[in-house]
Amino acid sequence: MNDLTGKVALVTGASKGIGAAIARALAAAGATVGINYVADAAAANANVGAIVSAGGRATAIQGDVSKSADVKRIFASLYESFDRLDIVVNNAGVYTFEPIERVTEAEFHREFDTNVLAAMLTTQEALHYFSSAGGSIINVSSIVSKNPAPASAIYASTKGAVDTLTGVLAKELGDRKIRVNAIAPGVTMTEGLQESGVPGSPLEAQMVGMTPLGRIGTPTDIAPLVVFLASDAAAWITGERITISGGLR
Repeated sequence: MNDLTGKVALVTGASKGIGAAIARALAAAGATVGINYVADAAAANANVGAIVSAGGRATAIQGDVSKSADVKRIFASLYESFDRLDIVVNNAGVYTFEPIERVTEAEFHREFDTNVLAAMLTTQEALHYFSSAGGSIINVSSIVSKNPAPASAIYASTKGAVDTLTGVLAKELGDRKIRVNAIAPGVTMTEGLQESGVPGSPLEAQMVGMTPLGRIGTPTDIAPLVVFLASDAAAWITGERITISGGLR
């Protein structure tokens, strides 16, 4: 039902974490996947290797999706290799949690450039490559866009912008048969969360206690929803923001 055989996808920020799991899941469903990364070539190539070893097709493409020139190069490289584009997953994201007193202009622009501007730039460029059959764009939001936490002023604002952008683009691009949806993960055990010292801490216990399903999510919990939204099974779904958080609100 979620067969993506013959389709080509680009996943931004896919060297690790949720992006890497999404790339692997899309490939397992039959898609050829472009794995975008900024700096960690080893991780991106390891993800490519895992996909190829499992019988899939993937390539790593370096580039900063907050930069227009890089975005143009990324799409050109993907199209040169595979001659089509069907799916774009705007997963690249950055965050820093600081109280409002410590918010800086530089951090504001860093997060908005990567979390919001990049989604605009990739969508803009994808329009040159989607065929007349249309395509599927999936933006990665967060539960904080509707349930913000203290010290998340910039990050939560970027994800609120992603939600709004999703709704705008769904209406704007619908007549081109391009569907645009967002997923909103809850707390997910990525490399970044592990490095922050959450595992084994009182904060982890608090997060688990607030989650009805009784655990922190994993990237492999998130990826299947993206596969569904990219597939023909979701052909009548656009403009939606779907929470995937184990019940955490």
